[in-house]
Amino acid sequence: MTLALIDYGAGNLHSVHNALKASGAADVHVTADPYIVAHADRIVLPGVGAFAHCMAALSGIDGMIAAMEQRVRAQGTPFLGICVGMQLLADEGVEHKCTRGLGWISGTVRAIAPATGLKIPHMGWNDVMPSDGAPLIERGEAYFLHGYHFDAADATDVLATTDHGGALVAAVGRANIMGVQFHPEKSQAYGINFLKRFLEWKP
Repeated sequence: MTLALIDYGAGNLHSVHNALKASGAADVHVTADPYIVAHADRIVLPGVGAFAHCMAALSGIDGMIAAMEQRVRAQGTPFLGICVGMQLLADEGVEHKCTRGLGWISGTVRAIAPATGLKIPHMGWNDVMPSDGAPLIERGEAYFLHGYHFDAADATDVLATTDHGGALVAAVGRANIMGVQFHPEKSQAYGINFLKRFLEWKP
């Protein structure tokens, strides 16, 4: 099984790569080559930083989004977005300016609303509470680091939530597409076990 870990200059690639290997992925390609993505058996899109910057970087690789669209949406290859890689699944992000996302899962990425006593960004360990019947997601604690959150248009796309001054989306998904706001690569045993389930996933 080949796994494409997309390198678009906006992800914590070394840590994600190590976590995937620790989870049992034997053939991980860290790549900016759309051809490799178009033929992979699993695809992972990491992401750290601002929504607009990440989307511009991904769009700047000629043919990459087309390869992702073909392999994931047309052919049903299992896909995982991590942190901003998950947020890019949305229709748009409104960080600094309105930027169009991939539009694979309907929603908008917005700033976490400030509240008394609430620290933003949301940083550190927090509970992950799966929705009924959510694939891959188990209840537990994972590591989060984000100041923006995925405001899903359809509640059925929300696979898990966490609490930070109210419910925030911790995972979204539809069919073979999944995204998690937490960082599996920083979530120790919880993250490794989640990635193991992703590697075995047959949506």
